[in-house]
Formats: sequence, structure tokens, C-alpha cells
Amino acid sequence: MSTDTVAKAPERAAPPALGHPARGRAFRDQLARVVMWVAFLIALIPLVWILWTVLSKGVGLVLDSQWWTNSQKGITSRREGGGAVHAIQGTLIQGVTTSVISVPIGVMTAIYLVEYGRGKFAKAVSFMVDILTGVPSIVAGLFVYAVWVTTFGFQRVGFAVCLALVLLMIPVIVRSTEEMLKLVPNELREASYALGVPKWKTIVRVVLPTAFSGIITGVLLGLARVMGETAPLLILGPYTKSIATDLFGGYMATLPTMINQDRTESLQPAVDRVWAAALTLILLVLILNLAGRVIARFGSVTK
Repeated sequence: MSTDTVAKAPERAAPPALGHPARGRAFRDQLARVVMWVAFLIALIPLVWILWTVLSKGVGLVLDSQWWTNSQKGITSRREGGGAVHAIQGTLIQGVTTSVISVPIGVMTAIYLVEYGRGKFAKAVSFMVDILTGVPSIVAGLFVYAVWVTTFGFQRVGFAVCLALVLLMIPVIVRSTEEMLKLVPNELREASYALGVPKWKTIVRVVLPTAFSGIITGVLLGLARVMGETAPLLILGPYTKSIATDLFGGYMATLPTMINQDRTESLQPAVDRVWAAALTLILLVLILNLAGRVIARFGSVTK
């Protein structure tokens, strides 16, 4: 057989050489990863610094049982001891009252926007909710002060503080509830309608139970936010060192106002109480946030 007739074996294509483009992509990927880690650490430093400072300076009093059982009645800036039960009770009372007012309004507003709102009025309501979301707390406090004290002549009381906090909590509940209602599958609604169930009963017995855990999470996160607000309390809530549970009785202590009361003191007992009150407030907010995360994790709505 002639060598001319012998078919030559096909030559294998040489593998593409790793040139500069591949090395460049790897370098850019590594650089982006380093930049993100650096940004994360920079953002983490102030948080860790604040937590460590508050924890190291306030943990001594917080671990004392008197801190959770006694008030500051009769305690001067020079005197050690006392507790924060009056401020803790005031914070919880105002938080619960704010939730009792905000939750029905926020949930019903979200139901209207998701289930019924289709026209210009719904757009106007949604726009107003967006505006409330961006309102600073001091503006809400001044607005309630202008209406409650200046216009109607009422006294500065704890209930007025709750009204200001309601303005801050409602948009949080509306938006979180709205997102949870949108996650409820339409098949559930359609199946209920096919059985002849009215729309309002479908919402009450199908939609709301399905989105219940997400709604509770939004309520807890909104409550955690308003519990840490300070401006409305300074404007509308006069401070007292005694235990006060009457929202209409004038003076009522809260943790933010307790911190503000002694923030200018230089004596060590007062300074220690300021740090302990700050740590207590952080713990309350942390508990609410963790509760919201747990509920969201184990009872989330999925499409």
C-alpha cells in the first residue's frame, strides 16, 4: 500500500493556553473577595466596640438581682444601688400599648392594599405609608406634641408617647404584613372561592393563618425598633424615679429616659447606672429580634 493512500491521523487540537485573561479574572475575583471581607470587618468593628463597651461597663449592675426588683426612688447620683424596674416596666407598658394600637391598624391596612386596593385611593395609602416610613422620630414626637399639648392642652403623659411611637410602628407592620400576604399562594384563595367561601372569610380563615408567623415577626421587629426610640420620650414623657404604671398619670420612666437623666453625671454610681440601663435596653431589643428570627425561620410562608 502506498504511503500516499494512507490517511493521516487527525491532529489533536492543542489545549488553549491559560493566558492573561484567565489570570486576570482570578485576580479580580480574589481582589473582590478581599475588599468585601475588609468592608465587613470595618462595619463589624464599631458594633463589636459598642457591645463590648456597654457589656463591660454595665454587666456588674445587670447581674445584681436588685437591678431587676428595685427602682431609683430615693437614690441620688452619689449613692450606689437601686434598680431599673420602674424604667423596664414603663418601657414594656408603652411598647405593649403601642402594639395594641398599631397592630390592628397596620394589619388591616396591609389587607386592604393586598386584597382590595386597586384604585387611586390604594396608591395614595401606599404613598402615605412610604412617607411615614421615612419620618424621623423627633418629627413624630413634635407632631404629637403640637396636637396633644399645644392644640388640645393635655399634659405630657405616657400615652402621648405611645401615639408618637404608633406613627413609627405602623409603616413597619404594614410593609412586613403586606409582603407576607403576597407570599400566600393564590391557589389557596382560589380553592376557597371555589367552595363558595366569601372573600372576607377566606382572608380570615385562610390567608391570615397562613401568613400568621410572618406577621408576628414583623410586629416583633417593629416593636424592637420603637422600644429604642428616644426623641418622642424626651419630648412627651417626663421622667420619674418611682414606679409608675398609669399612662395618663403624667410621669413615667423608661430605659431611654433613664439613660438621658444621668448621662451628664460624672459621679461613678450614676455612670454605672447609665451603662447598665443601656445594656438592659440592648438585651430587650435583642430578645425581640431573636424571637422574630426564630418565628420567621420555623414558620415562614413559602410559595
